[in-house]
Amino acid sequence: MEIVYPRVAAIDVHKKQITVAVRVPGEQVGQRRQQVRKYPTFYSALREMTAWLLAEQVTHVAMEATGVYWRPVFHALAEADGLEVLLCNAHHVNVPGRKTDASDAVWLAELCEVGLLRGSFIPPADIAAIRDLARYRKKLIEERTRETQRLHKVLEDGGIKLDSVASDATGVSGRAMIEALSPASGIRRCWPTWPEGCCARRSPI
Repeated sequence: MEIVYPRVAAIDVHKKQITVAVRVPGEQVGQRRQQVRKYPTFYSALREMTAWLLAEQVTHVAMEATGVYWRPVFHALAEADGLEVLLCNAHHVNVPGRKTDASDAVWLAELCEVGLLRGSFIPPADIAAIRDLARYRKKLIEERTRETQRLHKVLEDGGIKLDSVASDATGVSGRAMIEALSPASGIRRCWPTWPEGCCARRSPI
């Protein structure tokens, strides 16, 4: 196939180590020179890897989006001028069979040099920060919901129908009732004084 990008590199990313394959023109016409190196994922090593790619005059770098491990590698490459990074979906480039880290990196580089890879969308830094914050907020809300469900299950197991008189077990009224039921509270009556709100209009359990 026709070579679209003559100087390319590809990175097989793992948690503790990356494997980098570089393919550039050889000494003879039509010949390709290939090198494969491995680096730890410490930032100093990633900077060294970036310097090697720049010394080889690499223009395009392809890498798989492996979990969150691709992020420090991408940040190290993004600091260098003249490198276009293609972040690829692993499902689009992997093939079954005997594979090693080196063969994966070489295969990715071969796909890159003939223009068969399409990079995923990488948002700008400010948009990425907003996305991370929104996802973290969503996870916190989901965790709170799960904890509330566990609380309802414990109360139901004990025959306490708190949700029959309180719409929100973790609200002001619900927490006051749970505290009144707790032996550690020292409150001897079954229910505290009814708080204001919808619970005041309902009958106790």
